[in-house]
Amino acid sequence: MSESTVKVTDYPLYLAGKAVKTEQWLEVQDKYSQKVFARVALADAQTIEQAIQSAVKSAAEMAALEPFQKQKILLHCVKRFNEMRAELTDLLIAEGGKPRKAAAAEVERLINTFQIAADAVTQIEDGRMIPLAVTSAASGYQGMVKHVPIGPVSLISPFNFPINLTAHKIAPAIAAGCPFVLKPASLTPISALKIAEVLAETDLPKGVFSVLPCPREHADVLVTDDRFKLLSFTGSDVVGWDMKARAGRKKVTLELGGNAAVLIEPDTEISEAFIDRLVGGAYNHAGQVCISVQRILVHADIYSDVKKKMIAKMKQIKATNPELESTMVGPMIKDAEAIRVNKWVDKAIKKGAKALVRGELKGALLDPILLENVDASLEVYKDEIFGPVAILEKYKNFEKGIAKINSSRFGLQAGVYTQNLNKMMYAWNHLEVGGVIINDIPSFRVDNMPYGGVKDSGLGREGIQSAIRDMQEERVLAIKLS
Repeated sequence: MSESTVKVTDYPLYLAGKAVKTEQWLEVQDKYSQKVFARVALADAQTIEQAIQSAVKSAAEMAALEPFQKQKILLHCVKRFNEMRAELTDLLIAEGGKPRKAAAAEVERLINTFQIAADAVTQIEDGRMIPLAVTSAASGYQGMVKHVPIGPVSLISPFNFPINLTAHKIAPAIAAGCPFVLKPASLTPISALKIAEVLAETDLPKGVFSVLPCPREHADVLVTDDRFKLLSFTGSDVVGWDMKARAGRKKVTLELGGNAAVLIEPDTEISEAFIDRLVGGAYNHAGQVCISVQRILVHADIYSDVKKKMIAKMKQIKATNPELESTMVGPMIKDAEAIRVNKWVDKAIKKGAKALVRGELKGALLDPILLENVDASLEVYKDEIFGPVAILEKYKNFEKGIAKINSSRFGLQAGVYTQNLNKMMYAWNHLEVGGVIINDIPSFRVDNMPYGGVKDSGLGREGIQSAIRDMQEERVLAIKLS
């Protein structure tokens, strides 16, 4: 975005499927220039109550939609998002500080996510036959199971992938037949409102959806109100587990991040492409990715080679303007987060860590940092950095390396580079994570695969078919045949 005078655009919220401008506004800053470029209408407690009532009222009509009707709605979104590619890419750069290539890739994933949901509507099995005559008392009975929508759902999306992770909540809700109320992240609310703008063009039943930027104190009802039958939250582990404790009787799905590790065996080819992939996994979008490469475990036989090549590559990378095609590391979401990360690094260095690569901190711009000899008890090692920092560490024994990965309180995804099939299977069998990625970084994700974690990384799975199943319940039919 230009450093010249910025025109401020107003965006309405969406209440019961309709665009509404309120008397309260939330200003949204361009994360690079720090200038306000937009305002979004804010919901108050009364608006949220109206949204909940509308979702409850429309639940039966939403549940009655036929698969072809839901598919038509989702395919309209695919078509419109394709037409809006340039607009949405520029929006992600401005409101999220996302580098241009990463922003374009996220828009592509938005389109893919809705396409996968449209396909799933007509492909996912709706039910099954079950044998009931397993005892003499049940002789003559026939059983069937079908999946029905769970009911109204509340959705809370994060700032780091404000358009695709929002899509991973909205598209399954439509496919499952559930009305929804969504609160987008206050730092990046516009992406969700653009999705709502397109949904308002479709044949969704009246009042089925609301997208409501709102203060945190008003949003608490999305967690506690039992009229919602499911809460889906993506964000920090502290906030997520607190929400689950207060969610009452509803089902809860949580995607809470981690501190992803990659383990590199000596049979790995340390090529330029490999180093590019490793560095990209650690520093793309300033490391503000749940499965960003945070811990790099390298076998002692190749440690010095990987270290030397990573340092050489990283010295070419600086945090800069996300508008540029060449940018890998743009601004962090706000100055305070960059300061936090920098303080964590300072603390580690004081405790004996060595900074192999470290540049400057300028506002929200923090140059990539590579550390080694980090004390495992420090925040920069054991917690989620969510910033442009990675840690190199040496190991000698494969099984002990796997155990080192498992020592984390998180368990989202892990990467393992090896050409040994037995080691691949050992990693799959023993890593305490939601996903094991072989011969690639843990940042790998395709939008149709089950995605989620264990331990402090969350509960349940995203990925379209998994999310659809979470938003449905099984209903049994038992028939006594005469």
